[in-house]
Amino acid sequence: MKLRWYGHSCFLLESMGGSVVFDPYAPGSVPGWDLPPLRANAVICSHGHRDHSYAAAVELTGKPFGGKVLQVDSFHDGCRGMLRGKNLITLVEDEGLRVVHMGDIGCALTEAQIAALGRVDVLLVPVGGHYTVDAAQAWEIACALRAAIVIPMHYRGEGFGYDVIGPVEPFLRLAGNVREVGGMSYTVDLSDAPATIVFRP
Repeated sequence: MKLRWYGHSCFLLESMGGSVVFDPYAPGSVPGWDLPPLRANAVICSHGHRDHSYAAAVELTGKPFGGKVLQVDSFHDGCRGMLRGKNLITLVEDEGLRVVHMGDIGCALTEAQIAALGRVDVLLVPVGGHYTVDAAQAWEIACALRAAIVIPMHYRGEGFGYDVIGPVEPFLRLAGNVREVGGMSYTVDLSDAPATIVFRP
């Protein structure tokens, strides 16, 4: 299984069962990032904001994704959605691996959500704060899920991301076991665990 990051919260997952794009963003919606044309079996958007829901960026193959998909309702803020609405957490399982994309989660997980997600091999979690959980809250989520491999997303870096969200470094200091990946793709290997994978474009 391979994961390719396209910036912000957008990932392409490729596995034996096919391919899935998570949270494609609209042109001009995220400073410093532009999506190339994408093609996949499925596109999944965690919520309706334009920096997470531009499904038109993805050409669908017309064939269903062959892996398993589970979605769990959550909130985009810490006020039960009163500020920014709902958010979908998505678990994709294929090749014996379980990958969870947290979307724009803005709150702690409940025991019921943790139980529903079960084992997490790879966790894609926002860490920049302001619109989502911050670094400390993201690490609490990773610990609650006992994620083997954690990949931070939705943060600000040199030349990209919203000014109001934080950089990735506070999360990396909390998480430890950092493995830097040159480029934008990572082939999932559980022998790396425990690890925090950070892309260096």
